[in-house]
Parts: sequence; structure tokens; C-alpha cells
Amino acid sequence: MLRTLLAIHFVLILITQTLCINFYLTPGVKKCLQEEVHKNDIVSGEYLIYQDNVHIPVSILVTDEEDQLLFEREDAAEGKFGFTINYFGPYTICFHSLPAPADAVVDSLRVQLTLMHGVDSRDYKDVIEAEQLKPLEAQLRRLEDLSNEIVQDFAYMRKREEEMRDTNESTNTRVLYFSVFSMLCLLSLAVWQLFYLRRYFKAKKLID
Repeated sequence: MLRTLLAIHFVLILITQTLCINFYLTPGVKKCLQEEVHKNDIVSGEYLIYQDNVHIPVSILVTDEEDQLLFEREDAAEGKFGFTINYFGPYTICFHSLPAPADAVVDSLRVQLTLMHGVDSRDYKDVIEAEQLKPLEAQLRRLEDLSNEIVQDFAYMRKREEEMRDTNESTNTRVLYFSVFSMLCLLSLAVWQLFYLRRYFKAKKLID
């Protein structure tokens, strides 16, 4: 059983949906990140902004694809946030730093951001207590939820592939029709030019 539990832990680590990034934010600059999630996904995040001796206010703004506000924090330093996405698509998180004071020398601020969604953002402690699950059963439940999300990902990719294939076929058909129409137009123009020049030359008595 111990080997099975360790194997499950290893699989979960390999396919984890946690994103941890570090980047530098220049004072007076706005930097945004974007990530795509599933419908009804719970997204949670943690942020930590390392400040030097000079304090520079940094604001955090999280919006969906329709620019609706999901989370906002002014003069952020360290904290957490969470929200639920009601559609399949991207959300945007922006960090905006105010300019540094004139008498201060600050090159950049280091920002540490951890984002989790799907299974990784769910708290299974409540599930364990409510259903009185054993540790192995809880890991199996988490693995089952994660498997369902992977299946949904493949289903979405297949749907997108079908849509792209239909779009390509429709575009190819339109290009074919346009090419045939262009050839007919050129052929009609050539025939018209032939008759026009024939009448012109006959009028000038250059040909019989």
C-alpha cells in the first residue's frame, strides 16, 4: 500500500496544475500575465513582492476576458486571492508599480507569484472530514478529479481541432470558388478583347 501511495503522489506531482513564477517589475511599469482555465474552475493564487529600503506601492488587478473585475488590491505586499471562472477562456492578472521617488535609486522589484486552478486549488481536507476518507482514498479521489480534468482537456482540444478543420475546409472551398471565378473573369475579358480588337481592325480596314 505504501508503494501505491508513493506512486500516486509521483503521478500527481508530474501532472500538477500549479504555476510558480518569479519576475522583476520596473517602477512605473505595468506587467500582465494571462492564463486559460476551464469553466467553473476555482483559481487561487499567492503573491509576494520583495521591497528594498524604499517602499514603492504596487497594485494588483485580475480581470476576465470581458474586463470584469475579479480581484483588486492596492499597495500589495503579500497575500492570497481566489475566484471562480464562469466560462472557458483566459483571465489576466496585472501588476502595476508606481514610479520610484526622485531621490531613490531602485532598479526593479522582484515578484513571486503562485497560481493554482482545478484540482490543485481545491481543499480536500473538508472532503476527508465529511466523507471520513482514508489517506489513500483521498489521494485516489484527487487523482480521479485530475483524470476528469485531463479528459476534459482532451475533449476541448478535439473540439478545437474539429473547428479548425472545418474552418480550413471552408476556407479552401472559398479559395477554390474564387479561383474559378477569377479564371472565368479573365477568360471573359480575353474573349471580349479579342472581339473588340477584331472590330477595331476591321473598322480601320487592317484585316478583312
